[in-house]
Amino acid sequence: MIDALKEEEIVNKVGGRFKLSTLIQKRLVAINGGARPLVDIETDEKMEIVVQEILQDKIYLDSSGEVRPVMAPTGRTIDGPEVDLSAL
Repeated sequence: MIDALKEEEIVNKVGGRFKLSTLIQKRLVAINGGARPLVDIETDEKMEIVVQEILQDKIYLDSSGEVRPVMAPTGRTIDGPEVDLSAL
């Protein structure tokens, strides 16, 4: 079992056990569907990747219950490259 899930820190960070469970499940579905991990850790264990994304404040559950990446300091999401379509 992942030790971080035994601690209250991750539960409090997300806002409760139900939200934590929902966030983990939805993010696992996204990763299994081909989404890239938002953290750089040396494991292929998807559950550990999701837990680290939560602990490192990379993802959160929005008010509608959807998983969202945290905004980068530049105001852009950290999920994927930026494409400037105005130059086309």
